[in-house]
Amino acid sequence: MSITKKGKTALLLGASGLIGSAVLDLLLRSSDWSRVVAIGRGVLGISHPKLLKVQVDFDHLDEYRDKFVGDVLFSCMGTTMKKAGSKEAFRQVDYDYVINTAKIAAENQVKRILVVSALGADAKSSIFYNKVKGEMEWAIAEMPFEAVRIFRPSLLLGDRKENRTGEKMGQSIARTLPFLFSGPLKKYQAIEAKAVAQAMLVVANAGILEGVKVHESNTIQDIADGLIRDKTD
Repeated sequence: MSITKKGKTALLLGASGLIGSAVLDLLLRSSDWSRVVAIGRGVLGISHPKLLKVQVDFDHLDEYRDKFVGDVLFSCMGTTMKKAGSKEAFRQVDYDYVINTAKIAAENQVKRILVVSALGADAKSSIFYNKVKGEMEWAIAEMPFEAVRIFRPSLLLGDRKENRTGEKMGQSIARTLPFLFSGPLKKYQAIEAKAVAQAMLVVANAGILEGVKVHESNTIQDIADGLIRDKTD
């Protein structure tokens, strides 16, 4: 499937998050995208001529079905166990909301989906977080998109709105001791959220893209740096 026309429409979920906000910035600055539909629960404190902000109730998505129309869905939604408050609430956001929005997009003939998962995602994992992410990936891969690209970043570097003390400590170590993550451990090296966003835009703008492919964190960095291109094989 080839997307060569100018003026594509992007659907963006999670625009207020660390990766989503970086994706939004790139989309708004890119001449390849004439319309960005940012879909979320909260108020997005930004305005732009080509930005359409849509507030939705994720528990009643059918009421907003007509808003899920575009060329590519960038799904950057996600929460943490601490913020969610329970396993059930975490799964609701990171699985139910991600799957339900993707399903509507697919039914509305959106051709491509780029979804943020996490390093270690595995539907068979005994770790709840990894298991949910893996189950989400599996469900997305089964949907009738012409192209599915799954991004599994490692520890994200960047300035979050909320305070995450443990994560900040991890970021500090990752920034000062990058040499610890080399060779086979490279995919565990922390990555800037902006690099993930850049890689997603590179992939979304690729001329030919088909099938399902997973990008681990080190591959994401290479795509962002222009070292490799995403291919269908």
